[in-house]
Amino acid sequence: MSREQNLHIAEKLLGMIGQGAAPPDIAALFSRDVQFEVAGDVGALPWIGKRVGRDAASDFFGDTRRLTQPERFDVQAILADEGRAVILGELASKVHATGKTIETSFALILTISSLEISRFQMLEDSYAVSRAARP
Repeated sequence: MSREQNLHIAEKLLGMIGQGAAPPDIAALFSRDVQFEVAGDVGALPWIGKRVGRDAASDFFGDTRRLTQPERFDVQAILADEGRAVILGELASKVHATGKTIETSFALILTISSLEISRFQMLEDSYAVSRAARP
């Protein structure tokens, strides 16, 4: 994959998220056996932990919409090379169940092969996420 192709895939992912595309449509950008990883307090929210498969991507985007209210999602940079794209930014989301707000910087690391995202790794302030998600 070229740097430009990987940059395009990252921008397409962000565009679909921003436009409110259906979770299965967003998940179509991912490989069938995508390695999906969101580090943190497993059990605090359903998407935290390691999962495999396109359903993991669909569930992530569906669950985040269902369980949180986005307040801010600012992309600061998108970096790309021949194997991956990295999206850097800051976000704030209110957790419906607790009324608490998650505020964190984030990095989305997308490993890309054959024009599909084959690994999705989200790095964020997992302590802040856990505190907002737990009563």
